[in-house]
Amino acid sequence: MIETLDLTKTYGRVRAVDSLSFTAAPGRVTGFLGLNGSGKTTTLRMLLGLTRPTSGAALIGGSPFSELKSPLRQVGAVLEQGIVHPGQSGRAHLVTQAMLAGVGRDRVDELLEQVGLADSAGLRAGDYSLGMRQRLAVATALLGSPEILIFDEPANGLDPSGIAWLRGLLRDHADAGGTVLISSHLLAELAQLIDDAVIIAKGQLRYSGPLLDLYGSATGRLRIRGRDPVTLWRAFEEAGAKVTTDDEVLEVDGLAAEEAGEIAFAAGVPLYELSTDIPNLEQIFLELAAA
Repeated sequence: MIETLDLTKTYGRVRAVDSLSFTAAPGRVTGFLGLNGSGKTTTLRMLLGLTRPTSGAALIGGSPFSELKSPLRQVGAVLEQGIVHPGQSGRAHLVTQAMLAGVGRDRVDELLEQVGLADSAGLRAGDYSLGMRQRLAVATALLGSPEILIFDEPANGLDPSGIAWLRGLLRDHADAGGTVLISSHLLAELAQLIDDAVIIAKGQLRYSGPLLDLYGSATGRLRIRGRDPVTLWRAFEEAGAKVTTDDEVLEVDGLAAEEAGEIAFAAGVPLYELSTDIPNLEQIFLELAAA
């Protein structure tokens, strides 16, 4: 499990992270969301032992990263697009990292194939495209077969097929019992992957819990089209709803679909359309981040 407990980081008078507490559980993919400057990267760096907390704790399996016995075998990370010498080939980079992780060279060839770099393994990493460097960073994170993955913007530079590949890889890892914490600005893509969401703003927690509960907490707006929109408008407002229009349909806030249907029936107005427009993850995120 990944866990932060009242995690705080200050730089002078600025609180980059402010008493942040959340968990990322095994067997689930947790999305870590926040606007630029919200404290996401600082939090991830504290989890990975790259930045020291001012107070509180950032724990991996109950221990700070610095106290892990075999960190490369316990945690795989993609942070800031990974670090690789541009003069090394992709294979040479992985061989060097495999030696540090204490794994065999057969694992290197296995991963080069898995991430789609087998045919370009002999090329200098400096000649790799951004997407290829991202794939190499993912391979580096997987070298020690860690149970925990912490990825910051891992889809940068990946084409649609690469993004689908990454989504499958992370989903399979979680389904096998691993823990995945991923930060990304591709919210529509993230919504297809994550089980849980952690949303922060100005270093503080705004939401932590299942993605489905986050959708459930959002108020859906009804889209209604009927024979007599003026009568419907008046009837809905008399029932306490807020009504607007986009010149094609009525947009109704404050009523359930069943209530709106009964009101229209009582008013004697046939309906041609009645649907619920549920906010997407991006809309919900922006509302919480701006709170």
